[in-house]
This record gives sequence, structure tokens and C-alpha cells, in this order.
Amino acid sequence: MKDFPKFFGKVPVGTKGQIVIPVEARKAMNIKSGDSVVIISGPPHNKRAINIFPEDEFKKFLKFFDRMATFKEQFSK
Repeated sequence: MKDFPKFFGKVPVGTKGQIVIPVEARKAMNIKSGDSVVIISGPPHNKRAINIFPEDEFKKFLKFFDRMATFKEQFSK
């Protein structure tokens, strides 16, 4: 994770609450036109932070935690 986190610039929030993800960030995260992203607040110590994940990566993240919960249940018995 060299050079992490990476700063991609500053963008304005439009009158409708919209932002534009800078091209460098879209390239780094492989986000293309028409893709969906998931927006989550946090971490808990910074309630004003916003995290943006490509939807497919977020689904992988959820599957991982679902498998971990199953694994934990097996050893909790």
C-alpha cells in the first residue's frame, strides 16, 4: 500500500449535492461511466468523512464478512 492514502484533488459540491470524481481517482479505482458506487460515512471518529467504493468491490467486501461470520459461528458452538 505504498503511497496510501492517495490525494486526488479537491472538487466542489454542486447545488444538487453532486460531486465529480476526478479522472485520476476513476482510473485508479477502475470506475467507468455507468458504474455504480457505494457511499458510506465514517469512520466513527470522523462523522464528516465519506468513503466511496465501486459497487463490485463493496460486494466482495460484504461476501468476505459473511464468510467470516459463518466461520465464527462454527467455532462458537
